[in-house]
Amino acid sequence: MSAPIKVFVPADSAALALGADAVAATLQAECARRGQALALVRNSSRGLFWLEPLVEVQTAAGRVAFGPVQAEDVGRLLDEGLLQGLGGELCLGPTERIPFLARQERLTFARMGVTDPLSLADYETHGGWAGLRRALQLPPAEVVQEVLDAGLRGRGGAAFPAGIKWRTVAEAPAGQKYVACNADEGDSGTFSDRMVMEGDPFMLIEGLLIAGLAVGATRGYVYIRSEYPLAIARMQEAVRRAAAAGFLGADVCGSGRAFELELRKGAGSYVCGEETAMLESIEGRRGLVRAKPPLPALQGLFGRPTVINNVITLASVPLILARGAAFYRDYGLGRSRGTLPFQLAGNIRQGGLVEKAFGLTLRELLYDFGGGSRSGRPIKAVQVGGPLGAYVPESQWDLPLDYEAYAAVGAALGHGGIVVHDDTADMAALARYAMEFCALESCGKCTPCRIGSTRGVEVLDRIRLAPAPQQRGEQVELLRDLCDTLLHGSLCAMGGMTPYPVLSALDHYPADFGLPAA
Repeated sequence: MSAPIKVFVPADSAALALGADAVAATLQAECARRGQALALVRNSSRGLFWLEPLVEVQTAAGRVAFGPVQAEDVGRLLDEGLLQGLGGELCLGPTERIPFLARQERLTFARMGVTDPLSLADYETHGGWAGLRRALQLPPAEVVQEVLDAGLRGRGGAAFPAGIKWRTVAEAPAGQKYVACNADEGDSGTFSDRMVMEGDPFMLIEGLLIAGLAVGATRGYVYIRSEYPLAIARMQEAVRRAAAAGFLGADVCGSGRAFELELRKGAGSYVCGEETAMLESIEGRRGLVRAKPPLPALQGLFGRPTVINNVITLASVPLILARGAAFYRDYGLGRSRGTLPFQLAGNIRQGGLVEKAFGLTLRELLYDFGGGSRSGRPIKAVQVGGPLGAYVPESQWDLPLDYEAYAAVGAALGHGGIVVHDDTADMAALARYAMEFCALESCGKCTPCRIGSTRGVEVLDRIRLAPAPQQRGEQVELLRDLCDTLLHGSLCAMGGMTPYPVLSALDHYPADFGLPAA
């Protein structure tokens, strides 16, 4: 039998949903039949979802990609020279030169699709644990300062400076402190957290470890949405392997410092993505939003000081410690430093993950990366920042994608989710959906969110059914007043952000509501 040839077939949710297991099984069977030894690596997706399953072959000149590959294509591809990096129409050439990938700045996602997600050796070979080892050599206050100097802000939506949160917890007097990772990725069109947990789980574990060392926490929790069974399984196995190798436990890397990590599975509630509702859920109670103060940094999990960050925030930390704050800060612009993994979804030709430094434009994402709408029709509206994000009209597609620029026009980058709609979209119906979503998912604790969202659905229905412009105008005035109450009176962002999609649809697409142009 000839020498084994290394072939990579992704094993994350996106690729599996498109038949990657069948491709891998057929590849193994065909190679065995032909007497060709195969070293099959089940890596993760690189985030080029329209090309999944993406098969890569290791050649002397580097990896060569083929896609999208189905099981029935395998025999033909082997005949055409797949194992030598040759092929017909499915051959995409060197993976790193695929334009969608080559134009990115992959910092957090540098290993994604490159390594075996559960291989400790792969992780270390590609830079893993370097940040942790440096953090173990620094005083905790200097670790916090590195994160502050890097300009890292929370990637979960609020964009609060991570270093300030860490410093608050570090300085809080307490015998027990915690780190809680919010992996309850429930926003429509988002998948970067899932990709990290399925494709590079040790990076998240390393980020949690560094956070724990920096603030004096000896225990961490990762709260994962129940709809991510593969991510849960990968994280469980990664935690087991990290603990067996001495990276978790009573003596982290022989340092004499302890850090234990536990996974908790969510129960399907969208509002548990709000940090205090998540804490309630971890503690075993119904996910209700807590009033602030006290802040979780001072009285969080089990009443103790707690760092709460989302997956991408914590996953950004190892690189900052390994390469230094200045390296990370050199990406981005203004107060938005580093990169953000933008997630292209909806009516888009080339959906997937694009990690870029802050400052590119939505138009670049939609056309240079996304290739325009999947339907081929003109793009009408783009919802940025999840189901409670604003609909961004074409007049704003050339704004730089950074926190301040979007806040200035009543929008938010949020978790980086981008959902595209073409010119057949009914914006009044989408606005109604946002209100209805809030009504269904509200925890019910505060009146503006619980009652206001229900009344909002009723008002939107009256606007759409009103027989005369004057009656519609009266209802629009009522809707704007209701949105103001939600925006300023809600206990958390669930109700506070519901007006974003509603008002943006109303302001930029009045014709869809039967209203004259402004």
